[in-house]
Order: sequence, then structure tokens, then C-alpha cells
Amino acid sequence: MKITDVEAIPLRLPNIDDARCDGTQDALIIRVYTDEGFIGLGEVDSSPMVAKAIIDAPPSHSLARGLRTILLGQDPFDVQMLWHKMVEGTIYFGRAGAALQAIAGVDIALWDIVGQATKQPIHKFLGGRYRDRVRAYASAIMPETPEKAYAQVKQLVDQGYTAVKLGWGPLGRVSERLDVELVRAARAGAGEHDLMLDIGLVWNATQARKMIRRFEEFDLFWLEEPLPPGDLTGYARLADSVDTRIAAGEQETTFQGFVDLIEQGHIDVVQPDLARAGGLTPAIRLAQYSYDRNILCVPHAFSTGILVAASLHYVASMPHGQLTEFTVSESPLARDLLAEPFQLEADGTLCVPQAPGLGIHLNEEVLRRYAQVPLRDGA
Repeated sequence: MKITDVEAIPLRLPNIDDARCDGTQDALIIRVYTDEGFIGLGEVDSSPMVAKAIIDAPPSHSLARGLRTILLGQDPFDVQMLWHKMVEGTIYFGRAGAALQAIAGVDIALWDIVGQATKQPIHKFLGGRYRDRVRAYASAIMPETPEKAYAQVKQLVDQGYTAVKLGWGPLGRVSERLDVELVRAARAGAGEHDLMLDIGLVWNATQARKMIRRFEEFDLFWLEEPLPPGDLTGYARLADSVDTRIAAGEQETTFQGFVDLIEQGHIDVVQPDLARAGGLTPAIRLAQYSYDRNILCVPHAFSTGILVAASLHYVASMPHGQLTEFTVSESPLARDLLAEPFQLEADGTLCVPQAPGLGIHLNEEVLRRYAQVPLRDGA
């Protein structure tokens, strides 16, 4: 089997207010084509047009090539070898950041092809399936007022979610008093269910330690990304001084970045985004690394159903897999891009796909409605 084309399709909702974007207003969808008719699906969570340029760029020289050039004519079953070829071929402008984000989407699509061609779901190649369902936590932007925070969390719990995360919005940006009242209201709405908080990179270690102590009565399951991603010293000071779990990692793209957060930052929960951090190939290594160190690994997934599917296969394959993120955004890219969108089960879980590959299909009408470029002929 040979790869015949790589298509990078940027999607975007119309009439977007950039100041109010939550991450579900655009996406970059990847389709990898083969000479045997298999089409692998992937997703990049980045600036779509930046990542598309990395995929489509013509070669400059052997260490500065677009991903499409690297992959044409290759056997998609050589997933790990191709991952290294893509890293090597982008080394002049890559090694991290947008280049690894672009590689992530292609890597997911290659695994999808392998699964389709062998008639096996992807988790079979990631280590096997430890569970058929994964508990999903509802993920949403923190509302502006305590009343709205209570109402939103209560509604989500009533829908069947057993864990809820609220983040960003006014948190850390208005006043400490408002932060406390927002979390108090969210806890009241959650009742006995798990509650997480995503601060959004706005505090330093001293502020974070102070606020976590004020939040102790609300029994948070974790507090996520209170500090800038490179503040490893601050993360260590914070994690070593509080009882609340500290979570981080969605901003990372390299394996070494995750190692540094764990070993130097002393975090309790590592959060790789499969559509940013190089895809499933390096994520397998991180899953084993975190398991060996008894660190929770919970993938970040605040985008389309393609990323949700990849994350479910990933968590299902981990012996210590517990949770996956599930955005409750009403964006049609998050809700409607799949022909059969994921539905929350009565016990607050999502079913792990059992069909070959990712086990999903796109809603072509939705894809065409929001595509920002002409689609490949015959797609």
C-alpha cells in the first residue's frame, strides 16, 4: 500500500468574534489517501492555516520539507518510521510547536488507515483495550456570574455527567472574591460529583497556593494550568505545598516537555492533546511513562469528534486510564462533524469505538459547509 495524497482542510465558523473564541470555532482536518482506497482521518489542534502550510509546503532541502512531500509514496503501515521521517524532515523549522502539531494530525490518520486495512480498532495497536467505556468529564468555559455557573454545572450533572470542568472566562482576571464565589456556586451545582477548575495560565506560584487554600472547602478533583507552561520551578513549589492535584500539559508538544512537567514540575495529572503533541505514536510512550510513575494521564480534547475518538482509543489502552475530556460547546464543529456523534451514556461514560480504525465517519455536508478551501476531487 502507498500513500497517494495528504489533504489538509481548514474549517471555520462564519462571523466569529475572535475575542470570544473558545477553541471550537475552527479546526484542521487531515485526510491521508492510499492507492488501495483507504482514507485515514486525523485532526490538528493549532492555528489551522499555519499547520496547513507545514503540511503543504514544497521541499526546501532534506531538513525543511512539507509533510505531504515526505509521505507521498510511503507505506502507511510504517507509522513509527514515518513519524521520525516527519520530525527529521521539519527539523529546521520544527522540533516542537506547530510542526509537531501538524505531525499529530497526520499520525492519527496513519493509525486510522492501519486499523481500517486490518479491520481492527486502533486501541488494538496501542496495547489492547482495558475498558469498553471511559468516564467523560464535561468541559466548558466558566460563566461570568456565580448564578450562571451554578445553573450550567447543575444542568450538566442532570444530563448524566459525573465530572465537570470549568475554565478560563473570568477566572483569575477580575478578583479573588469573584473566583471564590464562582467556584462555590459550581460546587453547589455539582453536588457530590467531581469538579475540576482550569485557571488558564494567569497566576504565579504564590497566588496559586493562596487561592488553592481558599478553594480547599470545595474539594476540587484537580486544578489545571494555573501557571505559565514554562514555569517548572513554580509548578514544583505549588504541587509540593498543596493537597489538591495539579494538572498541566495541554500546551506541550514534545515528550521531553511532559517529562519536565512530571519530574521538575511535580504535577499530578499530565494532559497530552493528541492533536498537538505529535499524535498517538509518542503518546503511547507517555502513557507508559506516566503509568510507571503513578501519574494520572488524562488527554486534553476540546475540539471535534475526531479528537474525541482518538482520545477514547488512547484512554482505553492505558491500564491507569480513568477520564477523557468532552467539550459541551454548541459549536457545530464540536457537535455535528461526525456522521454519528458521540453520545453520553446513562452512567456518564462514552463508548470506545469498536469499528476498524478510529471507528468514525465524517458528516460530509458539515465538512463542506465550513471548509475554507476547495476539497479534493472525488472526496
